[in-house]
Amino acid sequence: MHIIYHCVGGCHSSCTAAAIHLNMLPMNHTPSKYDLLNIPFFDSLEKTDMGKIIYRGTDEFGNKIYTLGRQFVPHIIIPSIKDMWQVLEQREEDLLIVNTLHCVNFLMRIGGLSSRRLKWIQFGRPIVAHGTILAYKNIVKLVEETKKILN
Repeated sequence: MHIIYHCVGGCHSSCTAAAIHLNMLPMNHTPSKYDLLNIPFFDSLEKTDMGKIIYRGTDEFGNKIYTLGRQFVPHIIIPSIKDMWQVLEQREEDLLIVNTLHCVNFLMRIGGLSSRRLKWIQFGRPIVAHGTILAYKNIVKLVEETKKILN
């Protein structure tokens, strides 16, 4: 199975979900900001990475986990991915595309905009990390629901 977590920038909610899914972050408690910022792919994408499906690891059941920054055009990007999957003659049930955007809060938006788009990393990264900590339980719930689908 291939699981793609996606959001606007591909740097925060989707990366956090992927890290939780891959057991790099805990499911049973909220990590510290330090733990979150030590995830190698948290808040690290560049503009040139937009639209790229980035492999993040393989989970304990052999599922391949990816993230995707799809900007504000999921209505274009997601059908394109599904169509290409069919062109490659892959089984539809072997692809799961998970939207993490509904887990994003205001602090994550402001911090992400500041850190990634404006390149004010020292200003934005602590804000987006704090916002992610506040949204963490919702992201865990999404990953739990995703893992239930897989079993």
